[in-house]
Amino acid sequence: MPVCAAPPFAADHARSCDARWRAHDLLRLRRLPYFDGEPDWVRAAFERAPYVVVRRALTADGFLAVGLRGAQRSHRYGTWVKTDDVDDAVTPEALCGREPPATRAGLPAFKALAALQRDWSQARTATENALVWGPTGSTGFELATQVSAVSASSDLDLLIRTPAKLPLEHAAHLLTQLQTIAAEAGVRIDAQLETPAGGVALAEWAANKPRVMARHARGPQLIADPWASAHEMR
Repeated sequence: MPVCAAPPFAADHARSCDARWRAHDLLRLRRLPYFDGEPDWVRAAFERAPYVVVRRALTADGFLAVGLRGAQRSHRYGTWVKTDDVDDAVTPEALCGREPPATRAGLPAFKALAALQRDWSQARTATENALVWGPTGSTGFELATQVSAVSASSDLDLLIRTPAKLPLEHAAHLLTQLQTIAAEAGVRIDAQLETPAGGVALAEWAANKPRVMARHARGPQLIADPWASAHEMR
Protein backbone atom coordinates (compact mmCIF):
# COMPACT_ATOMS: atom_id res chain seq x y z
CA MET A 1 0.00 0.00 0.00
CA PRO A 2 1.51 3.41 -0.94
CA VAL A 3 2.14 5.75 1.97
CA CYS A 4 1.84 8.88 -0.16
CA ALA A 5 -0.14 9.83 -3.23
CA ALA A 6 1.73 10.89 -6.35
CA PRO A 7 1.79 14.68 -6.64
CA PRO A 8 -0.83 16.15 -9.02
CA PHE A 9 1.78 18.40 -10.64
CA ALA A 10 5.06 18.01 -12.46
CA ALA A 11 8.10 17.51 -10.24
CA ASP A 12 9.83 20.61 -11.60
CA HIS A 13 6.86 22.72 -10.45
CA ALA A 14 7.45 21.78 -6.79
CA ARG A 15 9.44 24.84 -5.81
CA SER A 16 7.89 26.40 -2.71
CA CYS A 17 5.55 26.16 0.28
CA ASP A 18 2.54 28.37 0.97
CA ALA A 19 3.60 30.59 3.87
CA ARG A 20 0.05 30.82 5.20
CA TRP A 21 0.37 27.35 6.72
CA ARG A 22 3.26 25.59 8.44
CA ALA A 23 4.18 22.01 9.24
CA HIS A 24 1.96 20.51 11.97
CA ASP A 25 -0.90 22.97 11.39
CA LEU A 26 -4.23 21.17 11.28
CA LEU A 27 -6.49 22.17 8.40
CA ARG A 28 -10.22 21.66 8.08
CA LEU A 29 -11.08 21.02 4.45
CA ARG A 30 -14.18 21.55 2.35
CA ARG A 31 -13.30 18.50 0.26
CA LEU A 32 -10.60 15.90 -0.15
CA PRO A 33 -9.59 15.02 -3.73
CA TYR A 34 -9.47 11.36 -4.61
CA PHE A 35 -6.17 9.79 -5.72
CA ASP A 36 -5.76 6.41 -7.38
CA GLY A 37 -4.48 3.77 -4.98
CA GLU A 38 -5.39 5.56 -1.78
CA PRO A 39 -5.99 3.26 1.25
CA ASP A 40 -9.54 2.08 1.77
CA TRP A 41 -9.78 3.77 5.20
CA VAL A 42 -9.15 7.31 3.90
CA ARG A 43 -12.73 8.26 2.99
CA ALA A 44 -14.18 7.04 6.31
CA ALA A 45 -11.46 8.86 8.25
CA PHE A 46 -12.12 12.11 6.43
CA GLU A 47 -15.87 11.79 6.99
CA ARG A 48 -15.20 11.19 10.68
CA ALA A 49 -12.97 14.26 10.97
CA PRO A 50 -12.42 16.46 7.88
CA TYR A 51 -8.96 17.51 9.04
CA VAL A 52 -5.47 17.02 7.64
CA VAL A 53 -2.05 17.98 8.96
CA VAL A 54 0.42 20.03 6.95
CA ARG A 55 3.57 18.04 6.18
CA ARG A 56 7.00 19.13 5.02
CA ALA A 57 7.28 18.98 1.23
CA LEU A 58 7.76 21.41 -1.63
CA THR A 59 4.65 21.94 -3.74
CA ALA A 60 3.46 23.73 -6.82
CA ASP A 61 1.48 26.97 -6.49
CA GLY A 62 -2.05 26.35 -5.27
CA PHE A 63 -1.29 23.01 -3.57
CA LEU A 64 -0.42 21.82 -0.06
CA ALA A 65 1.26 18.62 1.12
CA VAL A 66 -0.83 17.10 3.89
CA GLY A 67 -1.28 13.90 5.86
CA LEU A 68 -4.36 12.02 6.98
CA ARG A 69 -4.81 10.10 10.21
CA GLY A 70 -7.03 7.03 10.50
CA ALA A 71 -8.39 5.15 13.48
CA GLN A 72 -5.37 2.84 13.76
CA ARG A 73 -1.72 3.70 14.36
CA SER A 74 -0.82 2.24 10.96
CA HIS A 75 -3.37 4.45 9.21
CA ARG A 76 -1.24 7.34 7.98
CA TYR A 77 -1.33 8.64 4.43
CA GLY A 78 0.31 11.56 2.69
CA THR A 79 -1.60 13.33 -0.04
CA TRP A 80 -2.14 16.74 -1.67
CA VAL A 81 -4.93 19.29 -1.48
CA LYS A 82 -5.73 22.57 -3.17
CA THR A 83 -5.28 25.67 -1.07
CA ASP A 84 -8.76 26.85 -2.13
CA ASP A 85 -10.23 23.89 -0.23
CA VAL A 86 -8.88 24.97 3.16
CA ASP A 87 -11.77 26.12 5.34
CA ASP A 88 -9.93 26.76 8.61
CA ALA A 89 -6.56 26.19 10.27
CA VAL A 90 -5.50 25.38 13.83
CA THR A 91 -1.89 25.85 14.90
CA PRO A 92 -0.27 23.75 17.65
CA GLU A 93 0.12 26.81 19.89
CA ALA A 94 -3.62 27.50 19.61
CA LEU A 95 -4.20 24.14 21.31
CA CYS A 96 -1.90 24.53 24.30
CA GLY A 97 -4.68 25.89 26.51
CA ARG A 98 -7.39 23.44 25.50
CA GLU A 99 -8.52 20.56 27.70
CA PRO A 100 -9.97 17.15 26.79
CA PRO A 101 -13.33 15.95 28.11
CA ALA A 102 -13.18 14.80 31.73
CA THR A 103 -13.66 11.19 30.63
CA ARG A 104 -10.42 11.40 28.59
CA ALA A 105 -8.29 13.50 30.92
CA GLY A 106 -6.85 10.46 32.72
CA LEU A 107 -4.99 9.21 29.66
CA PRO A 108 -1.20 9.57 30.14
CA ALA A 109 -0.70 11.98 27.23
CA PHE A 110 -3.41 14.29 28.54
CA LYS A 111 -2.09 14.03 32.11
CA ALA A 112 1.35 15.09 30.89
CA LEU A 113 -0.14 17.94 28.88
CA ALA A 114 -2.07 19.19 31.92
CA ALA A 115 1.11 19.13 34.01
CA LEU A 116 2.98 20.98 31.29
CA GLN A 117 0.24 23.60 31.04
CA ARG A 118 0.59 24.20 34.78
CA ASP A 119 4.38 24.17 34.92
CA TRP A 120 5.43 25.64 31.57
CA SER A 121 6.77 28.84 33.09
CA GLN A 122 9.34 26.73 34.94
CA ALA A 123 9.85 24.09 32.22
CA ARG A 124 10.38 26.52 29.36
CA THR A 125 14.02 27.34 30.36
CA ALA A 126 15.62 30.26 32.10
CA THR A 127 15.53 32.51 29.05
CA GLU A 128 13.87 35.91 29.31
CA ASN A 129 11.55 35.31 26.37
CA ALA A 130 8.75 32.76 26.65
CA LEU A 131 8.82 29.91 24.16
CA VAL A 132 5.72 29.42 22.03
CA TRP A 133 4.65 25.78 22.03
CA GLY A 134 1.75 23.43 21.45
CA PRO A 135 0.74 19.77 21.17
CA THR A 136 0.87 17.91 17.85
CA GLY A 137 0.29 14.26 16.91
CA SER A 138 -2.70 12.42 18.31
CA THR A 139 -3.06 14.82 21.25
CA GLY A 140 -3.26 17.89 19.05
CA PHE A 141 -5.58 16.12 16.63
CA GLU A 142 -8.06 15.16 19.36
CA LEU A 143 -8.04 18.61 20.94
CA ALA A 144 -8.67 20.26 17.56
CA THR A 145 -11.30 17.87 16.24
CA GLN A 146 -12.96 16.49 19.39
CA VAL A 147 -12.58 13.05 17.79
CA SER A 148 -10.89 10.37 19.91
CA ALA A 149 -7.31 9.78 18.75
CA VAL A 150 -5.26 9.41 21.95
CA SER A 151 -4.82 5.95 23.46
CA ALA A 152 -3.22 4.72 26.67
CA SER A 153 0.02 4.10 24.78
CA SER A 154 0.11 7.42 22.87
CA ASP A 155 3.15 9.68 23.19
CA LEU A 156 2.75 13.39 23.85
CA ASP A 157 4.21 15.18 20.82
CA LEU A 158 5.14 18.84 21.21
CA LEU A 159 6.23 21.59 18.85
CA ILE A 160 8.33 24.41 20.30
CA ARG A 161 8.91 27.45 18.12
CA THR A 162 12.49 28.65 18.34
CA PRO A 163 13.13 31.34 15.69
CA ALA A 164 16.12 32.47 17.77
CA LYS A 165 18.86 30.09 18.83
CA LEU A 166 18.11 28.02 21.94
CA PRO A 167 21.32 27.83 24.01
CA LEU A 168 22.45 24.29 24.74
CA GLU A 169 22.24 24.72 28.50
CA HIS A 170 18.66 25.94 28.22
CA ALA A 171 17.78 23.07 25.90
CA ALA A 172 19.22 20.58 28.40
CA HIS A 173 17.26 22.17 31.24
CA LEU A 174 14.04 22.07 29.24
CA LEU A 175 14.61 18.43 28.27
CA THR A 176 15.15 17.48 31.92
CA GLN A 177 11.93 19.19 32.95
CA LEU A 178 9.97 17.45 30.20
CA GLN A 179 11.45 14.09 31.14
CA THR A 180 10.36 14.64 34.76
CA ILE A 181 6.80 15.40 33.67
CA ALA A 182 6.84 12.39 31.33
CA ALA A 183 8.00 10.03 34.09
CA GLU A 184 5.33 11.26 36.49
CA ALA A 185 2.58 10.81 33.88
CA GLY A 186 3.90 7.48 32.58
CA VAL A 187 4.26 8.65 28.99
CA ARG A 188 6.96 9.52 26.48
CA ILE A 189 7.23 13.19 25.47
CA ASP A 190 8.67 13.83 22.01
CA ALA A 191 9.52 17.53 21.67
CA GLN A 192 10.57 19.09 18.37
CA LEU A 193 12.14 22.51 17.95
CA GLU A 194 10.89 24.47 14.96
CA THR A 195 14.03 26.24 13.75
CA PRO A 196 14.76 28.32 10.62
CA ALA A 197 16.32 25.19 9.08
CA GLY A 198 13.35 22.94 9.91
CA GLY A 199 12.26 20.60 12.68
CA VAL A 200 14.97 19.42 15.08
CA ALA A 201 14.46 17.00 17.98
CA LEU A 202 15.01 18.74 21.31
CA ALA A 203 16.82 15.65 22.61
CA GLU A 204 19.30 15.79 19.72
CA TRP A 205 20.06 19.48 20.17
CA ALA A 206 20.36 19.16 23.95
CA ALA A 207 22.82 16.26 23.54
CA ASN A 208 25.35 18.65 21.95
CA LYS A 209 25.92 16.41 18.94
CA PRO A 210 28.30 17.67 16.23
CA ARG A 211 25.39 17.69 13.80
CA VAL A 212 21.63 17.30 14.17
CA MET A 213 18.94 16.25 11.73
CA ALA A 214 16.87 19.18 10.47
CA ARG A 215 13.66 18.18 8.69
CA HIS A 216 12.83 20.70 5.99
CA ALA A 217 10.46 20.81 3.02
CA ARG A 218 13.47 20.30 0.78
CA GLY A 219 14.35 17.15 2.67
CA PRO A 220 16.24 16.19 5.84
CA GLN A 221 19.80 17.40 6.30
CA LEU A 222 22.47 16.96 8.96
CA ILE A 223 23.72 20.37 10.04
CA ALA A 224 25.81 21.76 12.89
CA ASP A 225 23.62 24.76 13.71
CA PRO A 226 19.95 24.91 12.64
CA TRP A 227 19.98 28.69 13.05
CA ALA A 228 23.30 29.63 11.46
CA SER A 229 22.79 27.10 8.65
CA ALA A 230 19.26 28.14 7.73
CA HIS A 231 20.37 29.70 4.46
CA GLU A 232 21.58 26.31 3.25
CA MET A 233 18.02 24.99 3.29
CA ARG A 234 16.43 27.83 1.29
